[in-house]
Amino acid sequence: MSKNSAIDLIRRPDRLTLGIELPLDNDWSPEGETRRVAAGRARGVPDLSAQTMLVRRADERGFAGIWVRDVPVFDQVNMGDAGSVYDVFTLLGFLAGVTSNVALGTAAVVLPIRHPLLTAKAVASADALSGGRLILGVASGDRPVEYPLLGIDFESRGEAFRKHVTYLKTAWQAGGLPVDGERIASLDLLPRPAQQSIPMVVAGQARQSDDWLAEHMDGRFVYPAGLERLAMQASAWSRATAGRGAFISAFHLDLVDQADTPANPIRFGARLGRKALIEHFQKLAEAGVDHIAVNLRQSARPLADVIDELAADVMPQLGKKTAAVAA
Repeated sequence: MSKNSAIDLIRRPDRLTLGIELPLDNDWSPEGETRRVAAGRARGVPDLSAQTMLVRRADERGFAGIWVRDVPVFDQVNMGDAGSVYDVFTLLGFLAGVTSNVALGTAAVVLPIRHPLLTAKAVASADALSGGRLILGVASGDRPVEYPLLGIDFESRGEAFRKHVTYLKTAWQAGGLPVDGERIASLDLLPRPAQQSIPMVVAGQARQSDDWLAEHMDGRFVYPAGLERLAMQASAWSRATAGRGAFISAFHLDLVDQADTPANPIRFGARLGRKALIEHFQKLAEAGVDHIAVNLRQSARPLADVIDELAADVMPQLGKKTAAVAA
């Protein structure tokens, strides 16, 4: 991981940082479901009408990252979730133009279903357009429809993943493009990334050993889990990378108005007031988590209000990993 890496935007030695996971709607709340039905949208297709305004709001109020998902095909039967809807790289280019501060991360691009040359160019373009704020989250993919739909072998995806990682890291450096294991100096990839090396974060296991991931990845993005499991995962990652790699997870949040409301579990997160949220996030920080991508799709409150409260009343309390919870 190079100096001035986009990883530095989300991994800070003195505090846990917060990001936002797109799409930015609250369709998974009862109120959102009512609006979806009234609008005639299919279940799993988000309301993106306010997303650009909300992304700008998060960028201006000090959030550390915006995370987008890579869902090439909306599989209504097996998955029922259209993800970020837009093509992941087109969306990154747009986000680069409407933000100035946040890291732009993917969670995650399925490497084996794309040609690595085109992936390398798209990623370098997004990094250059954003001024070096891109974090490339990568995965091997597990959606049932994608590999057969594209005519790509599913069983060899682990090997393909490793080859694509090697290709990307080579293609982003001066000296020519790799062709059949050799670099052809007369072929170049433009634009050059703004970063010396675009950081890669693995989502899931990507069918690789822990040792391989620790050697080749700059961070790990794990699925939401209980505090004990996250602590074990973070500790293992820190040992494997000698404290070098960032450790990231997500949290599905329904932040209620009453600050004293205790936590009530929901899928992948909790419905709670800000005091309990600060306490939980402090425990995550002490467990070794560097960054949390907050998912607001189950939020009952207006998302602008939640973003403002997180920025004004929650993030300042995460300034030190041992900070006391404020009233």
